[in-house]
Amino acid sequence: MTQSGPNRDAERTAGGRTPAAAGGSPDNSTPSGLRGAFVLLAFMAFGDPALAADAFSTDWAMSPKSQARLIAADGRLGGFEIKLAPGAITYWRDPGDSGVPPTFDFSGSINVAKVEPILPAPKRLKESDGGVAFGYERGVVIPLRIEPADPSKPVTLAMHVNYAVCEKICLPAAARLRLTMPQVGGSPYAGAVEAALSAAPTPIAPADFGDLAVDGGDGWLFCPKHDGEKARDLFVESPPGWWVAAAPEPDERCFRLLLREKPKDGSFPVSLRLTLTGGAHSVEATLAAPAPEE
Repeated sequence: MTQSGPNRDAERTAGGRTPAAAGGSPDNSTPSGLRGAFVLLAFMAFGDPALAADAFSTDWAMSPKSQARLIAADGRLGGFEIKLAPGAITYWRDPGDSGVPPTFDFSGSINVAKVEPILPAPKRLKESDGGVAFGYERGVVIPLRIEPADPSKPVTLAMHVNYAVCEKICLPAAARLRLTMPQVGGSPYAGAVEAALSAAPTPIAPADFGDLAVDGGDGWLFCPKHDGEKARDLFVESPPGWWVAAAPEPDERCFRLLLREKPKDGSFPVSLRLTLTGGAHSVEATLAAPAPEE
C-alpha cells in the first residue's frame, strides 16, 4: 500500500537546484563509512546526538540536514517525525514553486488495512533562489491514522518514506522504519502527535467554506467565510497539468486566484482543493471553478 502527495508538474520538482545523493537510513543500502559521516553531520547540525529508540519509537534515520523517525501515540495513531537543521525546510503535499512532497509506502506492514498520513497546515516559505515553498521549517510531525486488518491482533507498521530537504541545494532524503504499535498507553509522544493532528486542516462543506466567482479572463475571486480573523493564507491544489496561484486582495478579505497553466485537453469546471490557514483553525474544501470569461 502506497500513499503519496501530489506534485504539480514533473519539471517543477527540482526547482532548478542541484540535487545531491539521498541520505542514509537504518535499512538503506548505504556504505557503513557514509552512514558514519551522516551521523557526524547530524551531530554537528543539531547540536546533540540522536536519541535511541524506545518502546514507542524507532531509531532516527539520518540524512544530511535532517533526521526522521517513527513514533507511536497509541496502537492506532502514529507519527512520522522530521527534525531539520537550522535554515533547512521540507515540503507539504503541494510543494509550491519547487521541491517535492513526501511519499509514503506502507506495503511491508503487518495486520494493516490502511494508513492515512495527515499533513499539518503549511507555511509560505521564501527560498534562496527567490521562489516560495509550501512546507515546514525546523521540523514537523506527520500523524498517521492506522486501520488494522484484524483489530484483535497487534499492528506492525513498516514504512518507506522519501522526502526532500532544501536550503541552498535540495537534498533527497529517505527513511525505512519499522515499529510494532503499542497495545498499552503511556506514550511520551502522544501529545506531539495530537498537537500535529490538531494543526491539520479540517475538511468542511464547500457551502461553509466560501464563495468562488469568475473574475476576468484569467482567474477567479475567492471570498472565504471569515471567523473574524483577517490574517489568513490560502493554498490552492489543482489537478495534474493545471497551475492556479493565489494572492490576497488589498483588503485581505478575499483572494485572487490566477490561472497560470492549463492542459490542452483540460475542461471546466475544474476541481480546486483550497486550504485556508490561520484564524481559529485551518480548514479545507474542494470547489468547482467555472470557466473564466473569454
